[in-house]
Amino acid sequence: MVRADVLVVAATREEARYVPDGVPLLVTGLGKVAAASAMAGWLGAATPLPHDFEVVNIGTAGALRDGVSGLHLPGRVINHDLSADLLAGMGIKVEDTIDIEGGSEVVLATGDVFIADVIARAALAERAALVDMEGFAVAWACRKAAVRVRLVKHVSDNADDASLSWPDLVDASARELGEWVARYLDTSGS
Repeated sequence: MVRADVLVVAATREEARYVPDGVPLLVTGLGKVAAASAMAGWLGAATPLPHDFEVVNIGTAGALRDGVSGLHLPGRVINHDLSADLLAGMGIKVEDTIDIEGGSEVVLATGDVFIADVIARAALAERAALVDMEGFAVAWACRKAAVRVRLVKHVSDNADDASLSWPDLVDASARELGEWVARYLDTSGS
């Protein structure tokens, strides 16, 4: 299943473990800086790209609200640990929200802070349903390069103290993400 019109992007090899063989894959590393720099570097080296090219960012996410589980394609991603309101008060406009074409109404919050306590979870739940550490950065780099992006996140934990067991939880999410990629690529043509 070799494809030239899609690149699957994941933060870790563990999250991408079940991506079908032959699918182009970029593993960025954890956090916004690693994700943005790896994505921008890849995009800069890969030009020209096919007109229908798409980046599919897969990964695990923490649920910020009770009852949120399963697989999600967020339609909005926010950069939650950037002081955008404070900077705006000083007259400095920063981009801290990106709408994702074709996504759902689910909002994903991205930040370098690993959310693992109930107080941080509750505060962030007022703005988003899911949290990760790379989605915004991947979407930002794609937006700057005028490349379509799709975010696909599977809930691995509830963004509380149990999330510290992420290494034990990631395999179940990776299976779901790999199956989604296989179905998506089979139905989106080759």
